[in-house]
Amino acid sequence: MDLTVVAYIVYLVLSVSLTVWVARTLSKNGRVFLADVLHGNEKLAEAVNHLLVVGFYLVNLGFVALYLQDDTTITDARGVFEALSRKLGVVLLVLGGMHLGNVYALNKFRRRGIMDREQTPPVAPQGWVAPTPGV
Repeated sequence: MDLTVVAYIVYLVLSVSLTVWVARTLSKNGRVFLADVLHGNEKLAEAVNHLLVVGFYLVNLGFVALYLQDDTTITDARGVFEALSRKLGVVLLVLGGMHLGNVYALNKFRRRGIMDREQTPPVAPQGWVAPTPGV
């Protein structure tokens, strides 16, 4: 078997495995954060979490597929490791970038929600009281 094909297979197995692991980890640990962002609406948080995971898979697996092709010919084991390290390094950077982008966007929504909650009085006004003269 050609070493380039071996590198492709190892790259696909590792990239897909890393993508699935990161997506599951982010999904599991992001539920609480999303529930806070969405003011405790668990059902909506679960739906948004699922949509984010699907988008994460689509973008990252699409990138993995597009980044599969390599024009260089691999002739030895060292070439396999160098090609894999270059490709997996880029995939990991893209996964990290996607994660940071998601966290940044969700944190922005969370801060906006906190500001809205701070501007709303905890108790509705009961009515108007006339000022007392001489005070």
